[in-house]
Amino acid sequence: MGGRALAQRLTVIGTGYLGATHAACMAELGFEVLGIDVDADKIARLSAGELPFYEPGLEPILRRNLENGRLRFTTSYDEVAEFGDVHFICVGTPQKPGEYAADMSYVDDTITALAPRLTRACLVIGKSTVPVGTAERLARRLARLAPAGDLAELAWNPEFLREGFAVEDTLHPDRIVIGVESDRAEKVLREIYTPMTAEGIPLIVTDYPTSELVKVSANAFLATKISFINAMAEVCEAAHADVTKLSEALSHDDRIGGKFLGPGLGFGGGCLPKDIRAFMARAGELGVDQALSFLREVDAINIRRRIRMVDLARELLGGSFIGRTVGVLGAAFKPNSDDIRDSPALDVATTIRAQGGNVTVYDPQALDNARRAHPELAYGTSAQDAVAHAHVVLLLTEWREFRELDPDELGAGVAERNIVDGRNALDPERWRAAGWHYRALGRP
Repeated sequence: MGGRALAQRLTVIGTGYLGATHAACMAELGFEVLGIDVDADKIARLSAGELPFYEPGLEPILRRNLENGRLRFTTSYDEVAEFGDVHFICVGTPQKPGEYAADMSYVDDTITALAPRLTRACLVIGKSTVPVGTAERLARRLARLAPAGDLAELAWNPEFLREGFAVEDTLHPDRIVIGVESDRAEKVLREIYTPMTAEGIPLIVTDYPTSELVKVSANAFLATKISFINAMAEVCEAAHADVTKLSEALSHDDRIGGKFLGPGLGFGGGCLPKDIRAFMARAGELGVDQALSFLREVDAINIRRRIRMVDLARELLGGSFIGRTVGVLGAAFKPNSDDIRDSPALDVATTIRAQGGNVTVYDPQALDNARRAHPELAYGTSAQDAVAHAHVVLLLTEWREFRELDPDELGAGVAERNIVDGRNALDPERWRAAGWHYRALGRP
């Protein structure tokens, strides 16, 4: 993909997960792209073709476009303003400490740094997930601070990346949403996304607030669906029913579908938890907090799954973790990622350690991040190493490597064959036939 360089020159502000992915993939489409970050070490690594995170398939694209000259990185806003016709804002909007609301300081700092340097017509495009109303505020500020005035326009173009599938989601998204206030902004974005719309990918043109609401609405819906089936898991445990069979039966209803209907430990990561909380906070500011009050229970159900996981493990050990060894399989919040933000797996692991358990964790990609965040935990070099002499094994991230474990081989090194399947990823009969005491969330 990507032939000669295309006319518009793009910059990407912020080179974290979203920004680095967007920069590399837009270069792959044929654009000249300049990425910027205030973190000089990150820029040095990216310039050397090294990703600061794990994402399947992205590093070859990064390296290929560095080599062909379509992609560069810098720490200079002067260079960015001079180079770019279109500037994508891809900085983070984390949850404020001690609050539900989103921290908008990185987005605001971007406008503060970029706008005074914009001396000619350009389009600034927000991709970060922000509270509704942000784009209108930023557009006014951009026009006020930029020497180009109204010629420095703003548009909003939310991202819909799934970690582990980010390359596919960038190059072949299921939809493109653009929030614009002028025909010129719409024209520029249509030109940028021509390779995708030519494939038949729908492009939805709307206003600022609607475009801002799309991402948070999607995340709220997905979080609700996940928590719904996990609420049913709570009922199934009380009624001695099987939530996996319940989920299977529901999935055949076309009105419901099977995606995001997998019962287990629940959701984590850098998007769903903080986005639904920020959505609730913004609804309160708008005076419609009751409209999203159900999201409080969605969040509460999700947290209860982690508590129930700890309870199940403790039950298998006779009521106490003190002096017992626990092997944990998984640290990332989901497979095919090294992201440990709001990771259910690490939440469970640290809770058990706090209750007296000797915990050893293994993950195929997230160990370095986990060690930095939780040096109090022990870490193994393999699944077998992590469960050595364990009295209970917890499967908390459904990596393929873990789903395909041999129960006899894994059982050879444990002290007791107890396992809690936090993701309903294993075949209970196979593990029980190998002598394991198998428990799972929402199953008899």
